[in-house]
Parts: sequence; C-alpha cells; structure tokens
Amino acid sequence: QVQLVESGGGLVQAGGSLRLSCVASGNIFSINAMGWYRQAPGKRRDAVATITSGGSTGYADSVKGRFTISRGNAKNTVYLQMSSLKPEDTAVYFCHAHSIDGRYGYDYWGQGTQVTVSS
Repeated sequence: QVQLVESGGGLVQAGGSLRLSCVASGNIFSINAMGWYRQAPGKRRDAVATITSGGSTGYADSVKGRFTISRGNAKNTVYLQMSSLKPEDTAVYFCHAHSIDGRYGYDYWGQGTQVTVSS
C-alpha cells in the first residue's frame, strides 16, 4: 500500500506560479513512477506530468515549457512547479503513483488539491 498526500494548491492570477508537493508513504520502494493528473469540472482526469524512478519525465502538450516535475532527494516526494498559469489550468490536481509488486501493478491516488487561476 502507498499513501499520497498533496499540498500547495490555491488561488493565483493568470501568469502567476504555484508549486504542488506530494509525499508518498508506505511501500514506497515498490513505486516505479509518479505523476500529476488534473480534472476540471465536467471533464475527465488527464495526465499532466510524470516522472519515472529513473528520472525520465513526460508532459502533456498543454503544459510543456510551463510546468516542471521533479523529485525530492528522498525520492518519495514529487513536485510540480507551475508557471505562466492560465485560467484553463484551473482544476483539481491529483498526485499519482504506480507501483509494482511481483507480477502486479497498482495505481494510487492522493485526495487532490484545488488550483484556481483567475483571469
């Protein structure tokens, strides 16, 4: 089992910045990738950025050049630095972790943190 706790959401004006944090606990050594997803009202949950245990990163086209995903030194923390925020970035942001336990993969989610960008 892996538990994820996010923090850092809030209200910001367009063009501003926010940094989200996610701390993983539990069976963290089974985690092979972490990332951030977001879900706006009435829309599906979409991937925003991911980082593997090897440090490879991936981004949605809509956030490339504006958002940066990184890990803390302890490897159980992942950050999302968001810059040049736009109103369309408004959503609940969820931390995600994928773990491998033997032959099986598991997905874990945080409770979500609200990001609101005003125009």
